[in-house]
Amino acid sequence: MPVVLYEKKDRIAYITLNRPEVLNAINQETVYALTEAWIKVRDDPDVWVAIITGTGDRAFSAGADLKEMAMRRSTIEGGEPPQDIYPPLIPTRGLEVYKPFIAAINGIAAGGGLEIALACDIRIAAEHARLGQPEVLRAIMPGWGGTQRLPRFIPFGIALEILMTGDFISAEEAYRIGLVNKVVPAAELMPAAEALARRINENGPLAVRTIKEAVYRGVRMPLEDALHLEKALSQNLHQTEDAKEGPLAFVQKRKPEYKAR
Repeated sequence: MPVVLYEKKDRIAYITLNRPEVLNAINQETVYALTEAWIKVRDDPDVWVAIITGTGDRAFSAGADLKEMAMRRSTIEGGEPPQDIYPPLIPTRGLEVYKPFIAAINGIAAGGGLEIALACDIRIAAEHARLGQPEVLRAIMPGWGGTQRLPRFIPFGIALEILMTGDFISAEEAYRIGLVNKVVPAAELMPAAEALARRINENGPLAVRTIKEAVYRGVRMPLEDALHLEKALSQNLHQTEDAKEGPLAFVQKRKPEYKAR
């Protein structure tokens, strides 16, 4: 059985972490499969939005597979630090895809599991979900963006508390501090994610992607540089077929037919 399931329907890609027997823990095979899935989303013109979730109702992902990690480190001779065995560009580090990703958090999202959710653009959580970065309990630290994204998404001091204590927070607390966009009953999780994906897909897909690019690149720049970036991206977008179709459909009082061109 594949460790990551991938399917697509109605311009939505469904990526499912599929190791329920270990709470969808992330091993080396999973990292490569996730990376392949992200690239499929990036390169497939028929996919406009992606939803990522986990198999079962217990966990989105419990994080890194600690058994595999312990075995790998026990084989290292001479006390040398373990080498990074993952591809240089992975979904949580360096692999930028400007199509939107929605994380449907169906249970525990811990460590690398939470970091995968943080690498998505929008997060919806089931009511029973719990989120945390417990790496510090094992004398290690987040290495897939947790120390960098979490303080950017929630108040700085709260992020440090989560990172330094390893404590979990509830879905409701995650919503209160802005870590997730919405909390729903478990049975409504995927319908809510799909409804949001369909809502996004009603809009011009190139506009959605350009907005995402402008936001993600712009927050890393001084404001003046970011405004120049926005202007350049906007000018390029206005040259597309979709940007002509949108206003024309409005004038003709009909639903626009976007083609991502």
